[in-house]
Amino acid sequence: MKNWKYLLMTTMVGSALALGACGNDSNTTTEKPLTEEQSTDKVVPIEGKVAGDGSSTVAPIMEAIVEEYAGVQNKVQVTVGVSGTGGGFEKFIAGSTDFSNASRPVKDEEKEKLAAAGIDFTEFKIAYDGISLVVNKDNDWVDSLTMEDLQKMWTEDGTKKKWSDINPKWPNEEIVFYSPGTDSGTYDYFDEVVLKKADLVKAATLSEDDNVLVQGVQGDKNAIGYFGYAYYLANKDNLKVVKVGGVEPSNATIESGEYAPLSRPLFVYAKNSAIKDNAAAYDFMKYTLENAGEMSEAVGYVKLPEADYTKGLADLEALK
Repeated sequence: MKNWKYLLMTTMVGSALALGACGNDSNTTTEKPLTEEQSTDKVVPIEGKVAGDGSSTVAPIMEAIVEEYAGVQNKVQVTVGVSGTGGGFEKFIAGSTDFSNASRPVKDEEKEKLAAAGIDFTEFKIAYDGISLVVNKDNDWVDSLTMEDLQKMWTEDGTKKKWSDINPKWPNEEIVFYSPGTDSGTYDYFDEVVLKKADLVKAATLSEDDNVLVQGVQGDKNAIGYFGYAYYLANKDNLKVVKVGGVEPSNATIESGEYAPLSRPLFVYAKNSAIKDNAAAYDFMKYTLENAGEMSEAVGYVKLPEADYTKGLADLEALK
């Protein structure tokens, strides 16, 4: 693997996503010549096209994989859009993609639509994430929130939420909310785990682009937002992370499950027929599973136990 990926953390917001801002239908195509060193590797060259879309949370991992893969198979054109987990599944259902990145499991209604469209698929786990609550760097009153605090703060109840509503010692200032958009798997997970399916506070600014959320919280002392762990790490010099139940998100607490219930797996869903009939799709997915652990750690997420990747590769092989 090239050394560049270990520098990805510092460049992720600007380049992360050349893949496309998280709610847009933008995409990237990565194709480049082999280096002299790589050309000496014993790689059977293949040609073809592979298309994917989906989660902005998964996107930093996928960008790193696509970039590395282009140096191994420079005749394979991999295009990945970033329209959110829900948006990605819409394209997967429409048959326009070979794989779909997701920060939540596929929903029952999406499964039904895939079945109606005649699309069989396989789920692959690729990493762990911990949804991170962040506030402005100048916020000197919040260090930790309970799940009950979060539910009270983020649930719509017809009132204007103030910090002093959560703790009387905190400022009598209105809270400014930033949340992933409704096409985001992060939004869905937060809705289920924190809000318990209640309505999100209407005053929140919603965006599928995590960079918009980062900038929003950076720009307002009374702001709070949430997004994937890697986006916090990429911006930790400009944001303050909030402990949940006294536990701070970290590789150790996410992997151990101590950072519960905001730890979660990240997925790639592959179309079975694409794996069987498209050599490029099979090869790219194989490369993804072989390298997802290292790449997830490189961009700020947490790798799975090795047995999970071994099982994924076995499931992939069975589709050929």
